[in-house]
Amino acid sequence: MTRPPPEPVQLIKQRRDAALSALVHGVPYIQFLGIAFERRGDELTAVLSYDEKLIGNPLLPALHGGVTAAFLEVTAIIGLSWSLIWDEMERGALDPLTLSPQTLPRLPKTIDFTVDYLRSGLPRDAYARARVNRSGRRYASVHVEAWQDNRARLYAQATGHFLMPPRDV
Repeated sequence: MTRPPPEPVQLIKQRRDAALSALVHGVPYIQFLGIAFERRGDELTAVLSYDEKLIGNPLLPALHGGVTAAFLEVTAIIGLSWSLIWDEMERGALDPLTLSPQTLPRLPKTIDFTVDYLRSGLPRDAYARARVNRSGRRYASVHVEAWQDNRARLYAQATGHFLMPPRDV
């Protein structure tokens, strides 16, 4: 009895990157803000690239608070959705090559979202990571942290609760 050879690592990475790309490109607002996601295994880091249009107070200058809140919320929703897609891909229940913005599972809906502004966002790139605290069939809780130059010096953090979309499984 012989076991089939394992898939090449590059092929697995391409499928995972294709799934993440489909997830991110399914939300036009993400492109408007200029948010990108970097993947390392199952961990995502959101990157908000600096743009002059993101400045709220030109006298400081500082990132607009609404942009910061949107960045954190997008990071939470994509991080939560990615964790669901990741689980389905690992189980073999989802073929990432068939994913497109039109065929993606529905995104979680925000119930509430609380942002803590810890300091002004400077006019430079920002980074964020989401941690799913709880994810059930109907409800999920996610914590997000955002920083700029130093991961230990957060400029904002948030906690959100989300209504999970129904699963077809």
